[in-house]
Amino acid sequence: MGGDGRRDGLVVVRCQLGEREAFRELVRAWHAPLWRYVRSMVGSAHLADDLAQEAWVAVLRGLPRLRQPERFAPWLFTIARRVVVDHLRQAYQAPETSVEEVEAALDDDSLSGVLTTMQVEAGLDGLPPLEREVLVLFHLQDLPLAACAEVLGVPPGTVKSRLHRARRMLRSVLAEKGYEA
Repeated sequence: MGGDGRRDGLVVVRCQLGEREAFRELVRAWHAPLWRYVRSMVGSAHLADDLAQEAWVAVLRGLPRLRQPERFAPWLFTIARRVVVDHLRQAYQAPETSVEEVEAALDDDSLSGVLTTMQVEAGLDGLPPLEREVLVLFHLQDLPLAACAEVLGVPPGTVKSRLHRARRMLRSVLAEKGYEA
């Protein structure tokens, strides 16, 4: 993963002051996590290359206006998510549909200790975009619940309910593939 918020914040401030090498540092630290997130959402490495590059262009344009440099990671994934959603919306030519959220969901953290990253990645393809996205951000990118909520633009309770539903769905997908979850 990239770095801690303070270190990233210092690099962002250096970018805002016009230091080109600082932007290269951000790209070096965050390109792999950004690309993995985009790849997991669109399913194609070639398309992930294009969309990740589009996200970096948006980051470069938006950096001067970033008011909380230490919040770079959630901000980066928010931009990446917008790029992916815009692409998917254009690809499917359909308006964004809202999903009814389960308000009170049980906190089901047992799955995080049981499933390996490989197993999570193996099951992602079988999940709908909303569930896939929350698992990628929380389990594979290790973003805390509050940062996931910020990236997804929903309250933390909604993130919890999506995680709960996504973990249930992931168990089913992995069971079909022969994993024991």
